[in-house]
Amino acid sequence: MKLLWGAFVNNKSFLEEHARLTRRYFMGLVTAGGLLSGAEALAVTQENTKKVKPEKAGARPEPYFTPSMNFRDVSRGKPLPHSLPDEKKREVGLTRDTWRLEVLADPDHPAKIGNPLTRATNNALDFAGLLKLGEKHTIRFAKVMTCLNLGCPLGMGLWEGVALRDVVWLAQPEDKLRRVFYHGYHNNDPKQVFRSSLPVGRVLEDPPGLPPVILCYKLNGEWLDSERGGPVRMVVPEDYGFKSVKWLSHLFLTNLATSNDTYADQGNDVDSPMKTFAATLSIPRTIKAGEALAVTGYAQVGISGLSKVQVSLEPATPAKTVNNIWKDAELLSAPARWTGLMGETILPGTHGFDATGKPQSWPMRLTNAHWATVLPGVPAGEYTFRCRTIDAQGIAQPLPRPFRNSGHAKIETVTVSVQ
Repeated sequence: MKLLWGAFVNNKSFLEEHARLTRRYFMGLVTAGGLLSGAEALAVTQENTKKVKPEKAGARPEPYFTPSMNFRDVSRGKPLPHSLPDEKKREVGLTRDTWRLEVLADPDHPAKIGNPLTRATNNALDFAGLLKLGEKHTIRFAKVMTCLNLGCPLGMGLWEGVALRDVVWLAQPEDKLRRVFYHGYHNNDPKQVFRSSLPVGRVLEDPPGLPPVILCYKLNGEWLDSERGGPVRMVVPEDYGFKSVKWLSHLFLTNLATSNDTYADQGNDVDSPMKTFAATLSIPRTIKAGEALAVTGYAQVGISGLSKVQVSLEPATPAKTVNNIWKDAELLSAPARWTGLMGETILPGTHGFDATGKPQSWPMRLTNAHWATVLPGVPAGEYTFRCRTIDAQGIAQPLPRPFRNSGHAKIETVTVSVQ
């Protein structure tokens, strides 16, 4: 059996957690007189903990919450802002004691505001002022950070900060405000600036069940480091990573009705929220005829939620024949330990969790979930394994938005040789 990670770093904790959850599932099949013998179940779970060469598909092994250093980095800039010497970071405001945020009217399509926050007038928001806002109401939520154009999450984080709307109100907007434009530091080079935007409705009000958009200064309970966009970045809960701009430096309040996102210039859908999809984590590439096929994996739970994961195993030839005979996999319970956090516990007041640190529902939107299944043995031959999600609305992957420019939704396929 081989594990399908993506070309990422090894971390034993995630494998141990995944193995614990899947061991309970597979051993349950044994005691219930299922398809696996006790020896087979033990072999499956032991195989899940082996270190093997990473392959291109699937998820990487890590704690449930990804340590900051283990996030995959897709930062832009020449040089990358987080690679600047400490002295330069201080000079350009990329340290907590030098950071300043300007909140201005868009010069081309200005909203009417009563109190612009600017460096020139010495009232730009500093880090101490941001923390002061956080004393009144800190926002904390779990979110998987995902790139629009990649099929594997960059990392899973517990993000903490201040609601964007609390900062917008400091500028005293009065009229003609339709969108909030924002960008971060990118070497003071206009050609390198990476920008994004949100409709003011999303900034001032939260859709049902979603936390606010935040100015983030902590990740997994620790100060946000420079590589992750610190000292302050935007984090938009339901959206792909390009909306969560790093090294935040400017907000522009605008009367323009359309976006100004950098991604819009590259043919991407700039208003597409995260999708729900499934991927394998462990699957044998070669098995014996008649031998049960044990598979485990994860699902990214997007804005549409997740009701189930389904799998299929069909003859690979003729290649054009796909009967779509789907079988429900088992969605596994929430992790017993929130690995990756200090103390492995969720703080009270975290969005989506109760006072004891347990999820109010599972699977949680905007996070990852584990799944596992066992398929009965088949005759010798070449087979194609597929997995997909069914979202909370009953819609099967790759719908409802199958378009590549709206985010990854392609159904994963794996060839299994039965000998």
